[in-house]
Amino acid sequence: MTLHIERARSRRPITWLTLVGVLLLPVLIGGILVAALYNPAERLDNMSAAIVNEDEPVTIDDQYVPLGRQLTAGLVEGSDEIASNLDWTISNADDAAAGLADGTYQAVVTIPANFSAAATSTAPGGTPEQATIEVSTPPDSKVVDDAITAQVTAAAASIMGQQLSQVYLENVFLGFTTLGDQLGEAADGAHQLADGAQQAADGAAALPAGASQLGSGASQLSSGAGALASGLDQIAAGTAASADGATQLAAGLDTAAAQVNNQQLVGAAQASATYAATAASETAALAQSVGGLAQTLGGLSAQCTAEGGSPTFCADLAAAAGGAGAAAGDAVTAATSAGTASGYAAPTASGIQQLTSQTSAGLTEAAGQTRGLASGLSQLSSGTTQSATGARGLESGAAQLSDGATQLADGAGTLATGVQSVADGTTTLADGLDQASAAVPSYSDEDATSLATVVADPVTTDGIGSSLFGASAVPLLATLALWFGGLGTFVALQAASRRALTSRAPSAVLALRGLAPAAALGAVQGLLVAGVVQLAASYDWGQWSVFAAVCVTAGVAFAAVNQALVAVFGGAGRWLAALVGVLAVATGVVSTVPGVLSDAASLLPTAPAYNGMLAALTDAAGLGAGIAGLLIWSVLAFIGTTIAVARRRVAHSRDLLAASPVPA
Repeated sequence: MTLHIERARSRRPITWLTLVGVLLLPVLIGGILVAALYNPAERLDNMSAAIVNEDEPVTIDDQYVPLGRQLTAGLVEGSDEIASNLDWTISNADDAAAGLADGTYQAVVTIPANFSAAATSTAPGGTPEQATIEVSTPPDSKVVDDAITAQVTAAAASIMGQQLSQVYLENVFLGFTTLGDQLGEAADGAHQLADGAQQAADGAAALPAGASQLGSGASQLSSGAGALASGLDQIAAGTAASADGATQLAAGLDTAAAQVNNQQLVGAAQASATYAATAASETAALAQSVGGLAQTLGGLSAQCTAEGGSPTFCADLAAAAGGAGAAAGDAVTAATSAGTASGYAAPTASGIQQLTSQTSAGLTEAAGQTRGLASGLSQLSSGTTQSATGARGLESGAAQLSDGATQLADGAGTLATGVQSVADGTTTLADGLDQASAAVPSYSDEDATSLATVVADPVTTDGIGSSLFGASAVPLLATLALWFGGLGTFVALQAASRRALTSRAPSAVLALRGLAPAAALGAVQGLLVAGVVQLAASYDWGQWSVFAAVCVTAGVAFAAVNQALVAVFGGAGRWLAALVGVLAVATGVVSTVPGVLSDAASLLPTAPAYNGMLAALTDAAGLGAGIAGLLIWSVLAFIGTTIAVARRRVAHSRDLLAASPVPA
């Protein structure tokens, strides 16, 4: 069955088979594009990839850490967010290289030997190093294969990185808690240290006064020791004189004892009595003096150690006190003997004969005792001289002690100032540690885990699907299918009627006769393409109905534009139509195209169709503007076609001459 529709570039009539072919062209184009490109993430298992795990696990705190093996398992198992996964093969380097070369694998993921070591290098004591994996694809890989492989491996590596970061951050946050506790303990210790330092400062502040008192006492001791040395010198001199007198007394007693039997016995007896009485009196006085000296030396000996005297001097002073006591005892004995002799010498001359022997013996004994007294007094004089020397040494030492105590007082003042500064600084340190301990956060295990999870992946996305082409893929593919459907329509149909020159119908009617069947075909094409999209994407009825209406409008508009391009430019119009389709693809896939191309594409009839379809399927604006743009392009195209038809109805003289027969 034929129709009264002109065929392009042929006078053969159009058949229903031709029209069915024109109708199916955009359906086939759209169906193939949608089936091949829509949501490729659902068919990732059609891609084969190899994993080469060369990682050498490490041991941390006696725990075996095979991160390469874990990453391999993560890649093979896939993710809950992606419905399918690549067809992974665990292989080695040689097999992977061969498979990549012969097309067995579309990608090879290599995990290097230092992967575990680098990934765990953030542990204490390690040198931080970033772990890397290598993704290889063949040079003849498909356009999007690299992007798919990179997306899958990057997702797996990102998840592992988040897990490692989470563990690291958990330890950091728990370390904050430990640090806060340790700072609190340090603050307590600093407070105790500050208290002790303050007590030391108080004691050091009191030390200068004590040192000053010590210097004053040592000065007084030096003065007293000097006076003591002078007194001891005088006592030593007097004791030496007494020793000499006792020696002379002993000689006199010897003489008296020898003269007892002399003719002048009575006189001698009377002289002896006098000598004995005198010796007794002087010896008693000497005994009293020596006894007082012994008491004085004993008192000085008792105070020597308390006043800071040297041990040697104190020992000499004690020995001198003992010698003085012994000399006092000898003096008392001599005085007693002299008194006894005096008693014997006192009777009258009538008893002299009887007393001669007794008196001679008593005088001899008194002489011996007196010589002993002289020896003791000599020893006492020598000891007293030594005591005087020691007292002078005590005077010098006490003077030095006084000077040292004065210096000690000055140094103690400086020490007190320094210790007070230490106490103040320690108090400041303790307060600072308190503030630091309060400022350091504290986390429980649960809080640390929760916070580490957020910090390890602080920013997430919502509303982004797993499709590599996004929501704009369907409008773009539908626009291309309908555009090339309109182009295919006027590959089969005649854009401007060949009968335009002979027809009496207006040019607009002739243009409309050529547009009507193409517009009907475009409307049906739009409806069929919308149906194919619905089969693939399953939109809700409201969205799809609006989308279908835009597709029908676009099919009609594209038929009008392609008719105008062919009617005005002839065969070059089809070339321009193909160029429009290519430009729509180039500017619709990615936003990084040059601005000149984007601006040019926005002026094409495909732009309002794409914007209207996108607005119908998403929340994007521009539905009304898209439909209006398609209608405007339809009107402009019809006007262009009408002008082209009108131009064809003008016959030029050269055409008439060419058509006229040549006269014979």
